[in-house]
Amino acid sequence: MKLIPSALLVAAALTLGLGAHAQDANLKKTLAERIPQLDKIDEIRPTPMQGLYEVRIGTDLFYSDAKGNYLIQGELIDTKARRNLTEDRITKLTEVQFKDLPLQDAFTVVRGKGERKLAVFEDPNCGYCKRFERDMQKVDNVTIYMFLYPILSPDSAEKSRNIWCSKDKVTAWHDMMLRDKAPAAASCDVTALQRNLALGKKHKITGTPTLIFEDNSRVPGAIPASEVEKHLAAAKR
Repeated sequence: MKLIPSALLVAAALTLGLGAHAQDANLKKTLAERIPQLDKIDEIRPTPMQGLYEVRIGTDLFYSDAKGNYLIQGELIDTKARRNLTEDRITKLTEVQFKDLPLQDAFTVVRGKGERKLAVFEDPNCGYCKRFERDMQKVDNVTIYMFLYPILSPDSAEKSRNIWCSKDKVTAWHDMMLRDKAPAAASCDVTALQRNLALGKKHKITGTPTLIFEDNSRVPGAIPASEVEKHLAAAKR
């Protein structure tokens, strides 16, 4: 068997790479010219479906043919594997690495030894969050990093500011969530809250509460304490 010289293999790979790059550039140019809102495309990559390309802007996904003549906004389903490929991709793109969370923008609630860790994004006006907080009183040996995430109303922003700027954030938070006692007016630097909103937008955190565990698993909604316990145990394995 005659072997192909390695130099030729390298040249072929480079040619294919340059060809794909040129195709991506052409597709970006075409889409931007035809749809001005698509002038900041971050990535173009082929999908498992022949001739269909993923067009990514931030964490928003579209699909196009190779020439940019057609654009699809919707979900791509692998019927054989029975998987929503669009959902899988967005989940990956919006994944939050627990170790990378800006913990300085949260306040800390410690119960017991605090050996297990959990980050939570909550709005002080969220009824589900209040139910979640009441149920969380049953969970011990945990450190909770509480990210104030005021997305429901201007009043949420005001209450979040007052909680963040209070001398005892934990007490102010528990007064609000467990006893419906609004925090006293306070003022300070609240750029941390703005960073929380930006972080949530980047990772598509659209509802509260949203829980993030040490193993990077993310759970939306007010799950019961028993479910929190299961996730905490799994994250420690």
